Amino acid sequence: MYTKESLRIVFMGTPDFAVESLKALIDNGYNVVGVVTTPDKPAGRGQKMSESAVKQFAVSKCLPVLQPEKLKDEGFQSALRGWKADLQVIVAFRMLPESVWSMPPLGSINVHASLLPNYRGAAPINRAIMNGETETGVTTFLLKHEIDTGDILQYEKISIGPDDNVGTIHDRLMVVGAQLLIRTVEAICAGNTKGTPQSELMPADGILKSAPKIFKDDCRIDWNAKPATIINQIRGLSPYPAAFSNLQKDNEEPLPMKIFSGKYESCAHNQQFGKVATDGKSYLKVYISGGTIALGDVQLAGKKRMPVADFLRGFKTEGCELRFV
Repeated sequence: MYTKESLRIVFMGTPDFAVESLKALIDNGYNVVGVVTTPDKPAGRGQKMSESAVKQFAVSKCLPVLQPEKLKDEGFQSALRGWKADLQVIVAFRMLPESVWSMPPLGSINVHASLLPNYRGAAPINRAIMNGETETGVTTFLLKHEIDTGDILQYEKISIGPDDNVGTIHDRLMVVGAQLLIRTVEAICAGNTKGTPQSELMPADGILKSAPKIFKDDCRIDWNAKPATIINQIRGLSPYPAAFSNLQKDNEEPLPMKIFSGKYESCAHNQQFGKVATDGKSYLKVYISGGTIALGDVQLAGKKRMPVADFLRGFKTEGCELRFV
């Protein structure tokens, strides 16, 4: 049995998603004795050194921070042991070696943005939306050797609406995940540390949906695909890394364009898939199977993201044929 004050917690994470969980631990009075995050790295045109969101928050709360290049480095592991953690909490961080995740007596717990055992991997929110799921959630589980396979402690479900994208679901799961973490740590303090093996939660057909990392080819739109597939791809990659296609104007060099939103409109037509209809002022519609997709926000390479109407104000279309290739 532990109290909030006696339970020594080391927190590991990097992006904004993790900050919400770290903040929740501190706001709820838990004893966070140290934070582990990624090293500072150059970013932007000026290549200035950039700190992770977790580091910035940790420093603002006067928490000690470790930023190892290699997690197996003995100097790092020695410093980590010096914090004498009872429990490690990992949210959106790197894969840990056993020598790290097995260090505390209570082990290490992870907050994962899916309903495990489905969507194990690096991109659970993206993949769930790209696959057209109407439900997702967040899971806390104990770390073990294989990634995202440890015994489940608790989970919380949320719905995915037809207008949701990665940005909206990320922000909701960030808050829900932080709340779930607090409930999980409360249970651990009370001595409830037994989890449910994921093998007991396998689907009847034994087939799991995975969430591998997103690569460039995953972002390229195939205008020959089914309407739902295209819309879900756009939603599942917005705002980052964003679906894209190459816009060709007559016989000019194709222009890479990111597409952040779109609406399917059913209609009969005999146009080639990928051809663009526009009034040159307010809309860009792409012909696909059974109708068109009216594009919302777009971004040409090297330019800012903007609504289609703003894009068209600076892009001459009169007398030109436009198509995505």
